[in-house]
Amino acid sequence: MSDMPMSASVPTPAPPSGPAPAPSTGLRRRTFVAGTLVAGAVTAAGGTARAAEDAPSAVPAASPPGDVVGKITVGYQGWFACSGDGAPINGWWHWSQNWGQPPSPGNTAIVSWPDVSEYEHTYRSAYPALGNGKPANLFSSYDQQTVDTHFRWMREYGIDTAALQRFNPNGGEGATRDAMAQKVRLAAEKHGRKFYIMYDATGWTNMQPEMKADWLNKMKAYTASSAYAYQNGKPVVGIWGFGFNEPNKTWSAEVCLDVVNWFKAQGCYVMGGVPTHWRRGVEDSRAGYMDVYHALDMLSPWMVGRIGSVADADNFYANVNTPDQADCDAHGVDYQPCVLPGDLQGGARAHGDFMWRQFYNMKRIGVQGIYISMFDEYNEANQIAKTAATAADVPAGSGIKALDEDGTPCSSDYYLRLTGDGGKLLKGEIPLTEKRPTPTIVGGGGDPELPTGDLALRRSATASGQTQGYAPGNAVDGDARSYWESPNNSFPQWIQVDLGKSQPVRRLVLSLPPDAAWAKRTQTVEVLGSADGSAFTSLSAPAGRVFDPAKDANSVTITLASTANARYVRVRFTANTGWPAGQLAGLAVYAAS
Repeated sequence: MSDMPMSASVPTPAPPSGPAPAPSTGLRRRTFVAGTLVAGAVTAAGGTARAAEDAPSAVPAASPPGDVVGKITVGYQGWFACSGDGAPINGWWHWSQNWGQPPSPGNTAIVSWPDVSEYEHTYRSAYPALGNGKPANLFSSYDQQTVDTHFRWMREYGIDTAALQRFNPNGGEGATRDAMAQKVRLAAEKHGRKFYIMYDATGWTNMQPEMKADWLNKMKAYTASSAYAYQNGKPVVGIWGFGFNEPNKTWSAEVCLDVVNWFKAQGCYVMGGVPTHWRRGVEDSRAGYMDVYHALDMLSPWMVGRIGSVADADNFYANVNTPDQADCDAHGVDYQPCVLPGDLQGGARAHGDFMWRQFYNMKRIGVQGIYISMFDEYNEANQIAKTAATAADVPAGSGIKALDEDGTPCSSDYYLRLTGDGGKLLKGEIPLTEKRPTPTIVGGGGDPELPTGDLALRRSATASGQTQGYAPGNAVDGDARSYWESPNNSFPQWIQVDLGKSQPVRRLVLSLPPDAAWAKRTQTVEVLGSADGSAFTSLSAPAGRVFDPAKDANSVTITLASTANARYVRVRFTANTGWPAGQLAGLAVYAAS
């Protein structure tokens, strides 16, 4: 099978003489009969004992890496609006039960409270002030800056692809959903992420002809974007909801199969969001849909509400996920199970241990990809996007739980960082480990089992400029082979990281890719610090630093003469014997020497 170029957030390492070429370029489905499904999982293995013997004699191999295979995909709702944001829906979309009124304790759809500190535009709810006295403001997905922020986070935390949820666009939500598709395209292109359209068929009465028409008349045009996800050389389209045993999903197997085959005939790679017990046709799954499931290119069983503990995750690993993978292998279908952060309000998260156990189990199975449920679902407590860290960050008296609900301090970005590490595990960039590697707070201080960390890891990075796609974020993404490169033949140049707040800084580790192709070179660098991003003070004078792939993994350690307090740490380049530009694959900052 042919394959499109892989997602280009990580450029190929530069040879000794210079850089590599530029890369080519109101319905809620999320809750359903949680009570009996976990108990039923223990018998799930029995349904596929004959999968291999029933399989066709010639079965295609699993697909090669692309924009969904071998990648982390997040479900992206983009379904929040606020009064006054200009959205056609003109209301508090998905924040309130009554969208005509701002959310309040008596009129709310909010289950988790977002951290809104990075949004330029926020909107005042009718909730009481936060515990820290700040107004209880919310974001609107309709603001382009909101979507840009979300996709910047995806880049910074190593999330590859977003599946934009698209419900029936022919009703009152249609114009707003149409606009969201354009906003997601712009943000994905800006931040070098991939996206695809994922239809949610829930409640879509005339789905069969209308979904086809919507694709041809509106959504297909997005496949021309450089950011649209391709797999096996084909644009990806998702369809969620076929085969579910629910009254708002009653289409026959014949209708569902027709839609899947129609999209395949359009040249699409079709991903299907299917019931948990799709193989056996019981509980959440209707019987008689196996031909639909096996017609899919990729299959992703829904998991929200099905598991809520490490023990549940292990049960499903043995009795559901493992036979799921075997059935998919037998029928040439790529398997992309869901991984959940857990219901925060329900106390399921176990400060990340629950989510990590799923990553660990899925890596052991050898899955083709992972689907995170979900990125921004604050109204069902499944979100990984930045969330209130403490009671001081939620409305006073609201009863809404923050990330420290079980007594373990967690930073607001913790589940983004955890997802990033899960992606590294999936891709083989870190070894298989049963123990969660992600500290709950950057720099330590909340997770005594884990070491003090890199203060700069996946923080916001900026630079004086860049060459091609070698962006400053590559220096803080934790990937030793992705790198930043400044404009050529134009010293001085600089790169800086925002640590989020003023913190003690004592040591920096600068690195280039460890590959032998990166010949030994000396870069002249100075380290500067600032509290406000404007006035900088020299922390370490300009000096030649030797980068050698044969030593210390091509890294250089700079220990400051004394500990400095800084929010912004800048590295300034004035020379490079290996190439006429500043180059950096790793910018790590530590509080201790």
